[in-house]
Amino acid sequence: MPNMSQVKVTIPEQDPKVRAHNFEEVTLGYTKEMAMEEAARCLNCKNMPCVSGCPVNVRIPEFIAQIREGNFEGAYEIIHSTNGLPAVCGRVCPQERQCESKCVRGIKGEPVGIGRLERFAADTHMQEGKSEITRPQPNGHKVAVVGGGPSGLTCAGDLAQLGYAVTVFEAFHTAGGVLMYGIPEFRLPKTIVQKEIENLKALGVNIMTNMVIGKVLSIDELMADGYEAVFVGSGAGLPRFMGIEGEGLAGVCSANEYLTRINLMKGYKEGYDTPVLHSKAVAVVGGGNVAMDAARSALRMGAEHVYIIYRRGEEEMPARREEVHHAKQEGVEFLNLNNPVKLLGDENGRVRAAVVQRMELGEPDASGRRSPVPVEGSEYELAVDTVIMAIGTSPNPLIRTTTQGLEANKRGCLIVDEDNMTTKQGVYAGGDAVTGAATVILAMGAGKAAAKSIDAYIQGK
Repeated sequence: MPNMSQVKVTIPEQDPKVRAHNFEEVTLGYTKEMAMEEAARCLNCKNMPCVSGCPVNVRIPEFIAQIREGNFEGAYEIIHSTNGLPAVCGRVCPQERQCESKCVRGIKGEPVGIGRLERFAADTHMQEGKSEITRPQPNGHKVAVVGGGPSGLTCAGDLAQLGYAVTVFEAFHTAGGVLMYGIPEFRLPKTIVQKEIENLKALGVNIMTNMVIGKVLSIDELMADGYEAVFVGSGAGLPRFMGIEGEGLAGVCSANEYLTRINLMKGYKEGYDTPVLHSKAVAVVGGGNVAMDAARSALRMGAEHVYIIYRRGEEEMPARREEVHHAKQEGVEFLNLNNPVKLLGDENGRVRAAVVQRMELGEPDASGRRSPVPVEGSEYELAVDTVIMAIGTSPNPLIRTTTQGLEANKRGCLIVDEDNMTTKQGVYAGGDAVTGAATVILAMGAGKAAAKSIDAYIQGK
């Protein structure tokens, strides 16, 4: 019998007052009984609208049906047939704007908890499932992947499944990209990321770390070394700043740097020599998921007051509703319709306050959102000792400026055709390197599409 409840089965979480002071995972996941109860809410629609909302086309009703029947390993195998990182996606995908937004159950209530069920199936497989991975027969061709983030790992995994010898060249000392340096431990435990990466290695993917392509080697050198195609999934790690007075003060940094120090370099753990700003009052500028991650991390690093400063209203915030909800629960203070216009320093050159101007919403801009307009004479000082800029990132120009024939648009994003090939023959790209900062699952979708195109290109030569 279908479960006709209009609300999702509640997922257990740490108490907000407790979790605001630790880096352990916030949501604890479904039990088997909870997962089967939530799976029973799926109507198994014949036209499967949820699948159309998934960038990697996970066969959603099929895997949910397996969970409903108690076949958890079968559910995992269905997911894994199109999604190489299910434990990751179940935690960080914006399901409310993708698969769950298409769910029929969402018309008169809450949609089925697709992300929660995907996470359950992946976690159960890690704990109880089979671990044997069979390497495909080599096909005699080799491909280079630049960047070990979501798009690069997905492309590498799909190509390895087809028998390609794939080498991933990763700039950092460990693979994972934004999954390792950007998303905090309390949202995505790093052991889960590394387990997914170990599965790729078992498939035969070779991962070389500390390889900054454009410095250590160029793309042209890779192709001269026998790689028949190159996929660029180097992300968008170059942070943007506002260009306001005082941004050069001590205590002002990008969210990219702040989160990298905490997440990848284990700055939150005792015994690690990673310098991190330990602050009393923190202003995080921005309204996306990265801003939420930085604000919630600052609380856990001991800040007494953490402010989100965003120039639009809460409804216009691009962050996931769940992340905004969790941040509020934990004590982050939201200053919507506000914008910093200047940063003030003390006698030691450290930031001591942000001059903030109130805003109001005017006419819609090119994106369809109403444009923020300053309110004259509304400036005030907000006492802070740290300011974290989380207003977006763009691709690092290193690769395109060291590769002949590789063109980018005015935002620094690589130009690709409908097959994900760049303006250089045999070089493909996807993810944030092409779109600018976006979601993990969209990057994965691009990596999957590029792998298919690379296979067609090499086999067609």
